[in-house]
Amino acid sequence: MRPKGSPEELERRRHHAIALLESGHTPVHVARMLGVDRRSVRRWKAAHRKRGAKGIEARRAPGRPPKLDSRQRLRLERLLLKGARTAGYESDLWTCPRVAEVIFEEFGVDYHRDHIGRLLRTLGWSPQRPQRRAAERNEERIQGWIREDWPRIKKKRPGARPGSSSSTRAG
Repeated sequence: MRPKGSPEELERRRHHAIALLESGHTPVHVARMLGVDRRSVRRWKAAHRKRGAKGIEARRAPGRPPKLDSRQRLRLERLLLKGARTAGYESDLWTCPRVAEVIFEEFGVDYHRDHIGRLLRTLGWSPQRPQRRAAERNEERIQGWIREDWPRIKKKRPGARPGSSSSTRAG
């Protein structure tokens, strides 16, 4: 399992461990001080002995590089903020297939629609579902009905007390 922290923070920790080892501390003591396993300290020590500072420097995380670079992602976000209508769609609702189409048209990069959500989360976007409401809906009248009419017509069970689960009484 990968330890917590950015690659730079992990590298600083390794450098700190080497400095402590060079000042005379044992690997077990250094491990306790830094809250790591003693085998990690010994591995860092061996890497430092073999390759010097290069042996313990931060490395890029493995994995496939992103299909869109940071500039393209910023441009995509600006396009999305303009709205789906600006991109030629009938409504202003962005769906994953629509975003995939825009990415292909603008950048020539083919994303499967099932992976668009992950891309949007890296941009700080979250999935939203629009609420369907009637065009004739009158919020002011609805609130008035909830305030005035609903309490008047709301039925209460006769003889029930708050918190009771049964209307029968012991007797």
